[in-house]
Amino acid sequence: MSDLRISIVEDNNDLRDTLQKLIENELGLKFVSAYSNAEDAIRRLPKNVPDVVIMDIHLPFRSGIDCTRALKDLCPDLRVLILTVYENSDNIFDALKAGASGYLLKRSSPSEILSAISDIAEGGAPMSSRIASQVVASFQKTTPTLEPEGDPLSERETEVLGYLTKGYSGKEIADKMFVSINTVKTHLKHIYQKLHVRSRTEILLRYHDANRDS
Repeated sequence: MSDLRISIVEDNNDLRDTLQKLIENELGLKFVSAYSNAEDAIRRLPKNVPDVVIMDIHLPFRSGIDCTRALKDLCPDLRVLILTVYENSDNIFDALKAGASGYLLKRSSPSEILSAISDIAEGGAPMSSRIASQVVASFQKTTPTLEPEGDPLSERETEVLGYLTKGYSGKEIADKMFVSINTVKTHLKHIYQKLHVRSRTEILLRYHDANRDS
């Protein structure tokens, strides 16, 4: 399997250099490019598209959320991991709506960042615990449901969906349900098909919109 190719969009020179060294020193990862602003990233990154880009929100002139939206338009398969100091719910959901697949706080440890890169490359939606708490809190304001248009969710699929919207990882869901991770992945596949979504992130956004409109 080839190395995961990583780019960085971060205006803080020290943090950008630190992230670059972290990636270069990790087996299975390959550093591709780094940019200090959104304009350079939008202009140059599509010429050598990485697998994952680590994105700051607070960039000069144009935000990381705008940059994410533009890059996703140009490179639909690109996965974006937000790494920022901002933890309010508006930024979180704006970033997800722009196409980001994960959201970490900058105080995350190197091991958490590396784990998130691996998770996001496999289709996951990694979030810092405080971010996951914000998401869960927004869901708990009301109790919306997601109803499939065709076949209803089974009892086990509904149980998996409940854990999913509370921020549990696939392994954590497997442990709580006393099943294998492969069984959870099968349930998730069926949930995605029935709800006509492609990822955990789309489910989170659907729940957020349901809360907002209720």
